Amino acid sequence: MTTGLIPGGQTPDPRPSSTRPPHQRGDLTGQGALHVDDRPRSSVITARAAASFEPVGRSVATARAFVRDTLQGWGFADIVDDAVVLTSELVTNAVVHAGTHADVLCLRSADGVRIEVSDRYPEREIPLQGSLATMGSPDREGGRGLQLCAAIAGRWGVEYTPTHKQVWFQLDLPDRPVGTRTAGPSLPADLLPLADSRVRVAVVQIDRTGAISAWNEDAEELFGYSADQVTGKPLTDLAAWPHTPGTSTGIVEALQLSRWEGSYGIRGANGRVTPVYASHLRVRDTDGEPSTVCLLVRDHERAVLQTPSRGPASDPATTSDGQNADPFEVFIGSPAPDDLDGLLQRTVERARDMLDGDSAFLLLATDDETELEVRASTGLPSARQRFARVPVEAGPGRYGSARMPAVHEDLLAVPGAVPLLNGTGMRSVVTVPLKVEGRLTGSLGVAAEASGRYSNEEALRLQFAADRIALAVESARLGELERLRRGSLSFLVEASDLLAGTLDRDQTLALMAQMTVPTLATWCAVYTIADQASDPYLSYVLHEDEEFIDGIKSLLSKIAPPDPVPTPGARVWAAPAAAAHDAALRSSMRSLGLTGGPTHQVASGIGPTLATASAVGGETVVLPLVARNRVIGMLTLGKPTDEHFRQEILELAEDLSRRAALALDNARLYSERTAISQALQRSLLPPELPEIDGVEVEVIYRAAGEGNEVGGDFYDVFPISDGAYGFAIGDVCGTGPNAAAVTGLARHALRLLAREGLSGPAVLERLNSAILDEGARSRFLTLLYGEMRPQEDGSAELKVVCAGHPLPLRLRQDGTVEAAAEPQPLLGVMEDLELYEQTVTLDPGDVLLCVTDGVTERREGTRMLGDDGLADVLTTCTGLTAGAVAARIMRAVERFASDAPSDDMAILAMRVA
Repeated sequence: MTTGLIPGGQTPDPRPSSTRPPHQRGDLTGQGALHVDDRPRSSVITARAAASFEPVGRSVATARAFVRDTLQGWGFADIVDDAVVLTSELVTNAVVHAGTHADVLCLRSADGVRIEVSDRYPEREIPLQGSLATMGSPDREGGRGLQLCAAIAGRWGVEYTPTHKQVWFQLDLPDRPVGTRTAGPSLPADLLPLADSRVRVAVVQIDRTGAISAWNEDAEELFGYSADQVTGKPLTDLAAWPHTPGTSTGIVEALQLSRWEGSYGIRGANGRVTPVYASHLRVRDTDGEPSTVCLLVRDHERAVLQTPSRGPASDPATTSDGQNADPFEVFIGSPAPDDLDGLLQRTVERARDMLDGDSAFLLLATDDETELEVRASTGLPSARQRFARVPVEAGPGRYGSARMPAVHEDLLAVPGAVPLLNGTGMRSVVTVPLKVEGRLTGSLGVAAEASGRYSNEEALRLQFAADRIALAVESARLGELERLRRGSLSFLVEASDLLAGTLDRDQTLALMAQMTVPTLATWCAVYTIADQASDPYLSYVLHEDEEFIDGIKSLLSKIAPPDPVPTPGARVWAAPAAAAHDAALRSSMRSLGLTGGPTHQVASGIGPTLATASAVGGETVVLPLVARNRVIGMLTLGKPTDEHFRQEILELAEDLSRRAALALDNARLYSERTAISQALQRSLLPPELPEIDGVEVEVIYRAAGEGNEVGGDFYDVFPISDGAYGFAIGDVCGTGPNAAAVTGLARHALRLLAREGLSGPAVLERLNSAILDEGARSRFLTLLYGEMRPQEDGSAELKVVCAGHPLPLRLRQDGTVEAAAEPQPLLGVMEDLELYEQTVTLDPGDVLLCVTDGVTERREGTRMLGDDGLADVLTTCTGLTAGAVAARIMRAVERFASDAPSDDMAILAMRVA
């Protein structure tokens, strides 16, 4: 089928100039000639819609749907039925009897609608004008289309050419007298829907791109945003749309539909989500630009917008025009919903109307056919019933099995026969199975509040309807499962990437919760178990509304945690719902003053307690977190009051829990090993620097590598004896733990040997022997070691040995920089070393700068900072404190190159005050 829609304007007469005049309504039984209609054929055409249909039987139903949707879109609901009947008959004549394509053209004017149906039979002769009796009779297979046009249409006609025939009819709009079009029964005031003192209807217009283009005062009052704040923003930024991964219609899809009604949430300026009931109408302006007008009211005021329920509908086997119809289309209507939820909801509504029931429900079987899951209902508390599960075989005999039709004339006589209807007020019910190729796929039921309403006759009618819909339901269910599987795989892949991206325990817990809420559950709690002897500990709680988190955490902390059972799969945990119910009951009693205390003392806590109880009062399930054959925690998922989990969601949550458990255990192991590593590394660092009279000492140390606190570079400043202090800065070959091991050996050996009273060369010679004794684990070491003695005149005397290390630099007060020692052989290479010490005197204001090669060998491409670059930076440090000197050197090193340092760095600055 191809269609086109052209707005507005004066449309020329589409007839060829050679055609004969149209027929006029007249006496079908007489033999007189056709009357000629001399009146103007049409007024100003304001819109047209055209479609072409292939010569196949299914095109008749498609043509009916095209005309129905077009006229309903134009607001001509009063003449839709007549137009569909006539179009169905005329298109049948074209595509079935003539066997050609059928072209349908709908023209809208202020007075009504003109519809033209054309076929292209190539061998038709132009008939001579004659008696109307040749149009046929009701008993004939063909010719009834013209009879119907004469009987129903205000004006009609037939036009011929050798290769073309066109039948047209015009339906005038009926007069619309002032008065009621639809109405509900009169109700007592206390039964009317509850609303605020003033009902506010937010009017929001959404443009082609999904952005807000209009926002009225009621919308500002309901949600707290001014029009300037939201204009141009996508509605999806404000809409909280409940969804399941891979299934259902989203807000973007809903905005593309011609009409839509339903519930969702709008996140207000205060961060709270306001549940709203919405009615969407898609329109277009005079330029053809489409947009969507959204009317929103608070959800409890939905009666303002909600379309009234349909009245009982008949169940004909054929259409009203006498043509055989598709049984599926007869029952479900046309066009059929293209999503499973819409199809199931349409099914229960039509089943209820067909049997004039008060409620209806449809359940789908699980993969193993052991349970049925409620997927759609009408006239029942759907929030409570949705996704509830019941066994297929509930008892012995045919009435206890969903595989056979069953009629219960009075449920009070057989309590619990249909668990879904307990407490709903329903007395009689008829249920029938949905089967595909002999396999049970679901169950359809209709119930009434009166007893004795249904018999075997109604069961047969409902079974016939179930047989019509079963294959379509199963096909849509398999499609939904496929989409859900694809969505689940995408969800698990993203979850795995996120969980693998961190080794932090707290962040892993937060990711687990954020991935489940709100995608899988309304709220969740994570319990962790430190070891087998420890009890589960509540580690993290999250709810889709942050205001409930503290309340849920408080509630869960007052009840015993779930047992850490390693059995895979989700198990129901009833304790939170029971505790929430008890807390709500106590709060309600206190609010009524039944505890003897003053009401005002507890009134402030009533709201949060009741709200928390509502948030936690639904189904709660627990999934074990098992990693490396040990239960390390539990993932708890919850729904609001009386809601249930789908089996597919529980299976997806189980897959997620396995991945999350491994990620959480990896984070635990990493945290433990990191703690051990950091403790060992901190033991290799020197304690706090000593206070030296008259000398400022500052150290900056950076170990290369993530998580490393100690590398191959090291430093130390320590007291040797009264008035003497040792200092050292060294660099072990390499980085990481192996280098850090030699670092610990060197630092502790220096302290021990220096305090034995040995001179600097003797200390380094013995350290060289200790390094060589390490054998294959030994590494060569560059080391600057010295002893400092402050003098009475304010200067400081230094004795320095520089064993293969970058030379220390001396900064004088006049800004000159010079080396303070000479280079000597490094340690860990040769057994026999001949080292000597050099004496340096630092005057007041002088600075001695000692660095490792990570500073001087800092590179950017082919450039290197080097000894000269370091000296240039040091010349700018005249008059600075030791801390300021070290900081300036480090900033210069970091700015020299953009890459992160690849080598350890240590800076030791000493300044004589």
